[in-house]
Amino acid sequence: MLPARFACLLGLAVMLLPGCQQLDSGTDQPARTYRHALDGAPASLDPAHADNVYAATLVNNLYDTLYRYKYLTRPWELTPNLAADMPEVSDDGRVYTIRLRSDARFADDPAFPDGIGRAVEADDVIYSLERHFRSETRSRGAWLWEDRIESMTAEDTHTLRFELSEPYPQFTHTLAMALSAVVPHEAVAHYGREFGIHPVGSGPFRLTRFDETMAVLVPSESYRQSPVDLTAEGFDPARHDGYGLEAIDGKSPPFIDRLEIHFINEPTARWSSFASNGGVDTVMVPPELADRVLAEREPLRFEDEITARYHTLAEPEAGFVFYGFNMANPEIGHHPDSQRADRNRALRCAMRDAFDWDQRKRSFYHGLGQTFPGVIPPMLAAYDPQRSRESLAHDPQRARRRLAEQGWQPESLPSLVYGLESSVHQRQMFEQFRAWMQAIGFPADRLSSRSFASFGEYFRAIGQRELDLFLLGWTLAYPDAQYSLQLFYGPNAAPGANSFNYANDEYDRLFEQAATLPAGPERTRLYRQLNDMVIDDCVLIGSLARTRLHLWKRQVVMWPDREMGGGGFLRFVTVQDKAQ
Repeated sequence: MLPARFACLLGLAVMLLPGCQQLDSGTDQPARTYRHALDGAPASLDPAHADNVYAATLVNNLYDTLYRYKYLTRPWELTPNLAADMPEVSDDGRVYTIRLRSDARFADDPAFPDGIGRAVEADDVIYSLERHFRSETRSRGAWLWEDRIESMTAEDTHTLRFELSEPYPQFTHTLAMALSAVVPHEAVAHYGREFGIHPVGSGPFRLTRFDETMAVLVPSESYRQSPVDLTAEGFDPARHDGYGLEAIDGKSPPFIDRLEIHFINEPTARWSSFASNGGVDTVMVPPELADRVLAEREPLRFEDEITARYHTLAEPEAGFVFYGFNMANPEIGHHPDSQRADRNRALRCAMRDAFDWDQRKRSFYHGLGQTFPGVIPPMLAAYDPQRSRESLAHDPQRARRRLAEQGWQPESLPSLVYGLESSVHQRQMFEQFRAWMQAIGFPADRLSSRSFASFGEYFRAIGQRELDLFLLGWTLAYPDAQYSLQLFYGPNAAPGANSFNYANDEYDRLFEQAATLPAGPERTRLYRQLNDMVIDDCVLIGSLARTRLHLWKRQVVMWPDREMGGGGFLRFVTVQDKAQ
């Protein structure tokens, strides 16, 4: 039985959200339906645009990548997916030879002759990567391979040879990213500009519905037999016992008849759906309910009533949240006049001083999670636990002093646009942010908000440099600090991954130097130096690695993972009869 305070708030949440989507649970629904929730909707399902967790969640289930991350192994480890085995790498680290599975096929689709899908071949991989370098693709992932791949050759229909311009230790990891997913040229040509809403892949599922509220996927009849080896996937009885995962061992995914992915922006609306009959089957606990599901925070422990009713999991995210400044705006970012550039830096630093991470954690993140300076989170080997935390300190007095020393007055401060998705949750974050800025003398009318109906529209505005301040979550696609440090690499400027539009020749030089180095002390030293540079330039306000609190219904067998390889776990989900 749920605690009274929990049940009361739960009922209130449902009453306050009468418009929350109720799902059909009638007899016409497939026997094994799993309903998943995402807090945002992708704008496109074209793998070339899948640089965010929303798009990646669908792309990783509709398409194939050469490699993927093992389902249960932590820290994350790569394993072959479309590839038949791990790559053969030359002694100098520049030549990769990769063999493909011979049983992979694209799903049937009108794009193919007679509507019948065909075998996936080495030329399809080459075509898919080459698409990133065509202007009409508007790729979000070209930076991963640009100036790094010298040649790609199909030695036969199932053997690839990549020659790199220099060693690239993360290369195999990039081939596990949704951005690298393999597409058939026939579908790109057939659907043209609508390819982003008509995905055709060789993944475990195919799409039957995609709109602003949900996506519906069903098993692809063309998907290969690939039995699960639970031990090889990292099953650890001490960690995974009690979740029913043994049920999938030796069987071939996917295991469900219908996968529904619901796009529900509001945390309380996701909770309401989870609590209702026929609603979503899993939820990340909203902050306002954390006290009602947790018995203790240190050590973290769920209430007994919660663990009796649901499966539970608390894990740190493989990523972080941060605020970014648009450095392309000369009012707050880079400026050709050195004195004005110094004044702008002082303004950014003052705004960072005004930000209160402790209060933000309490208000929106259960009071959980770990703050850290810059963009190298604690889960990575390059993290420096001895690094000063001064950039995280809430210090309004220092903020006002910075502004005064550079001659900033309320009337001279620039008017800035803060971007947000259109939700109560995001609006509350903005109001909190603006209150902190007002406390250091920033007039309320100089900090306005611009809201967007979806994450896709919001992200597009960031890419088009329309916003001066933006809040983003960055999920690592591979376990190396390079993936977060590339957010500031000059050639990646918007619409690429460098949404800050940070331009620093010395940063770029050191980033390129580190990119060719194998793991070791020298690369770690360079990574930390790069991190120090963006902290000292006050390019961001950050960061926070959040603690995810997952609940899912007892009949659902899975180990949820929103992190690396976002959504890749969905192929392994199964649903048991409630009586089991």
